[in-house]
Amino acid sequence: MPRNVSDSGRVELRLRPEDKTTLSRAAAIKHLDLSAYILRAMLPKAEADIAEAENLALSERDSLRVLALLEHPPAPAPRLVRAAKAGYELP
Repeated sequence: MPRNVSDSGRVELRLRPEDKTTLSRAAAIKHLDLSAYILRAMLPKAEADIAEAENLALSERDSLRVLALLEHPPAPAPRLVRAAKAGYELP
């Protein structure tokens, strides 16, 4: 389960001692502190994961279908027309 992140920006990470040693050694080789080393490695991955989750790739067939529906939308359902006439607003 993810831990809460405080407003200070501090994040806690529990590591096995040998994993911390490995990360610390790699950070030293790159002349970075451990936090900078981890951020440098993980921020691009986090941004890629967010982009993947927020973007939708359509096939050519699906893209053409969406464009056709935008150009020639279907008639609204009778229930939708009644709701609009009644002044119904979404919450």
